[in-house]
Amino acid sequence: MKKMIRTIIIDDEPLSRDELKFLLQNYNEVEIVAEAESGEKGLELIMMKEPDVAFIDIEMRQMSGLDLARTIQNMKKVPLIIFATAYPNYAAKAFRVEALDYLLKPFDEEQLHETMKRVKERFKSKISEKPNQVSKLAVEDEGRIVYLPPSEIVYLYREERETIICTKDRNYNLKAPIKELEEKLKGYPFFRTHKSYLVNLNKIEELIPWFNGAYQLKVEGKKGEIPVSRNYVKSLREQLEL
Repeated sequence: MKKMIRTIIIDDEPLSRDELKFLLQNYNEVEIVAEAESGEKGLELIMMKEPDVAFIDIEMRQMSGLDLARTIQNMKKVPLIIFATAYPNYAAKAFRVEALDYLLKPFDEEQLHETMKRVKERFKSKISEKPNQVSKLAVEDEGRIVYLPPSEIVYLYREERETIICTKDRNYNLKAPIKELEEKLKGYPFFRTHKSYLVNLNKIEELIPWFNGAYQLKVEGKKGEIPVSRNYVKSLREQLEL
């Protein structure tokens, strides 16, 4: 069976959504799985539906298309992003968030055709890649090598010259810097709350006000709190909240 390109349209203008849906009917491999009238609803549906492609308007109330694109970059499965907007002056910012293309309204059929060619080429290369069968973090433990699934890591932090990885049951000490481990865990739901802390978003239970705009986190199965620098609070809340 031919694999469909699962697509979502996020635009606060109903007529624009309808026009794009009509034009996309010409592409048999495209399946429109959802549409949203706001960035907030779009984020919820992307998390729920896990589409392959997202057509996103830029100028929307509250959460803009650019803010939405930045937020979904940290998801494990990031859809191909195509901005669809009436404003040409956002193009440079759009490509900074790794957008595949930039469509201007009113939509031009030839331009959409070129965009869909790029989508199909990228989609074809992605499904032809061999998926990784196992993705675990290797850590040394008393002369042995233990392979940790990222989902079991609650958080990790830097202390003096070591990085401590904390699971629900025990801790592991590594020499590798936290930046190196953050890179290895890219694609999993980890978030830097502080220069010395990296936290699994799925393990967070509470966000507690502290002082001077800073916060602390309570995480699943662990006593004590984790610091959240005030510079990271807004971005963290965007990650956690629908």
